[in-house]
Amino acid sequence: MSKKDKPPKRKKAKWKIVILWMIPLFLLLSLIGGMTVGYVVLGKEEMSEVFQLETWQHVIDLIFAP
Repeated sequence: MSKKDKPPKRKKAKWKIVILWMIPLFLLLSLIGGMTVGYVVLGKEEMSEVFQLETWQHVIDLIFAP
């Protein structure tokens, strides 16, 4: 049996798993970074308020106010 008769080896799926975990992680980090930069740098507010639910509820209420 020669090398021509053997089927080609398949590449491992390790990178697929890594990429599937990296994409949501990068999206989450981008969201947190964007919220922080937008609220602290552009809005000139305190960093401690960025991660409070009441802050973002107020922003949503302002956006969707009738």
